[in-house]
Amino acid sequence: MAEPLQATTERTAVPAFDLVIFGANGDLAMRKLFVALAARDREGVLPPESRIIGVVRQKAQLKTLPETIAARLHESGFDKDEIKRFMGRIVVAETDATKLETYEALKHALGKAERVRAFYLSTPPDLFIPIVENLGKSGLAVGDARVIIEKPIGRDLTSARAINDALAKVFTEKRTYRIDHYLGKETVQNLMVMRFANTLFERSLSSRDVDHVQITAAETVGLESRAGYYDGVGALRDMIQNHVMQLLCLFAMEPPNTLDAEAVRDEKLRVLKALKPIAGGEVQRQTVRGQYSAGSIDGKPVRGYTEELGRASNTETFVALRCEIENWRWAGVPFYLRTGKRLAARYSEIDVTFKQVPFSIFRSADGHDPLQPDRLIIRLQPNEGVQFQMMMKVPGSGRLKLVPRMLDLRYAEAFNERTPDAYERLLTDVIRGDQTLFMSRHEVEAAWRFVDPILDAWRQASDVLPRYAAGSFGPSHAFGLIERDGRSWVDPDLPA
Repeated sequence: MAEPLQATTERTAVPAFDLVIFGANGDLAMRKLFVALAARDREGVLPPESRIIGVVRQKAQLKTLPETIAARLHESGFDKDEIKRFMGRIVVAETDATKLETYEALKHALGKAERVRAFYLSTPPDLFIPIVENLGKSGLAVGDARVIIEKPIGRDLTSARAINDALAKVFTEKRTYRIDHYLGKETVQNLMVMRFANTLFERSLSSRDVDHVQITAAETVGLESRAGYYDGVGALRDMIQNHVMQLLCLFAMEPPNTLDAEAVRDEKLRVLKALKPIAGGEVQRQTVRGQYSAGSIDGKPVRGYTEELGRASNTETFVALRCEIENWRWAGVPFYLRTGKRLAARYSEIDVTFKQVPFSIFRSADGHDPLQPDRLIIRLQPNEGVQFQMMMKVPGSGRLKLVPRMLDLRYAEAFNERTPDAYERLLTDVIRGDQTLFMSRHEVEAAWRFVDPILDAWRQASDVLPRYAAGSFGPSHAFGLIERDGRSWVDPDLPA
C-alpha cells in the first residue's frame, strides 16, 4: 500500500497554555471537556507546563471537583497513571461568575505565567455577558487571551447581537471562538477535502447534476437532564440555527482561495446570505414543526414530551424546512433540513440525490425503467463515513438485471487510527489560534436573520402543534413537505 501523502498545511504544535473552564462541574465539562483534554494529554499533545483551571462557586467544590474529574476519567477508560498525570494539571479556583470581587481567586490561580490564556464559558448563556465583563474589569483578559462560548448564542438576532457586542468590548474577533462541536467531527472536516480535492465531486455538486439535498440530525433521546433549558429553546434554536446551518454552509459553499480561517468563514457566510428568506405566509408552506408523544424506542416504552416535562408546552421537538440557496451553483435545488428528538434512529447525515440520466436504454419488455438516481451519503454519526450509491449489473449470463449498490467507505475500516472526539480537535485549535472550525460573529447573526421570521410566524400561529409518536420519523406533515415536490425522505433501514 502506498504511503499517504502529507498535507502541505502542517498543524503547528500546541503551545503552553492555561485553560480556564467556567462551569467546571457542569454536564458539558464532565462529559466532554475534561475527557477530551485527558485524551490529548495521553497522546502527548499537551505541553507539560500547561494547566486546566476549573472555576467553582462553592468552597466545598475545591476538594470535590478533582475527585469528580478523576472518577469520570476512570469511567472513560483512562488508567491510573494517565489519570494521575492529567490530574497534576488541574487547579481549582473559587469564583462567582457574577461577582467581580471574587475574581481575585482566579487571578491568583493564573499568576503571571507567559503562556496562552483561554477562558471556556461552559455555562448557561445568561452568564456570558457578566463573565466577559468581569474578565475585562479584573484585568484577566490581557494580551492574547481568548474566550470560547457555546451555543446557543442568544435567543434571536437582538440577543445574539447583545452577546456579540459584550464580547467585542473585551475580546477582539480574532480572540473570540464560538464553538459548534459538529464542526469538529472528522466527517465534517472531510467535507472540504472531498469537494475541493476531488474533481468528480466538485463538478457534480451543483444544480446541473443535483436533484435535491437532505440534511438530517436525528436523536432518539428525549429531554434527559436538559428540561429547563430545552423547553425555553426548542429544536429550531437548539439544532437548526447552529449545527444544521453550519453543515449546510460547509456542504454548499464555494471553494475558498486558501484554507485560512477568514477565507473559509467568508464563503460560509455567503451561503447564509444567499438563503431565500422564509417569512409570512411561506412559513406555513415551507416549514413543519412537531412534538413527540408517548411511544417506544428500541422496544421500550417512553413518555411524551409534556409527560417528561411535567406540564403543558408548545415547544417544538421536531423541525423540517425546505430551503433554497439563491446563487448560480444551487439555484433551483431544494435543501430539506430536519431535526428531532425521540425519532426512530440516531444519525446525522447529508444525503445528496442526483438527477436521473436524461434517457434510459435499460427498459424491460413492459416498459419499466429499473434505474434509481445516484446518491451520495455523508454520514456524520454513527459509523462515520461516505457512501455512494450507483446502478450495477447483477452477475450472470441471463437477462440483464440492474440493482443499486453502495460504494462504502467507513472511517473505522479505512483508517487504522482512532477517531478523536470533536472537542479534542476544537480545544487544541483554540490554543493554536486556528479559527477555521469556529463561527464568526457575522455567521451567527446571519443565521438568526434567517430563523427569526420563522419563529415570529410560529408565535402568531394559532394552530395546534402536530404530535408524532416517539420512535417514528416525525409528524406526517413532514412527509407532506417533501412529497408534494415528488420526493421522499431517505431514512436508514432499521432492524425488524
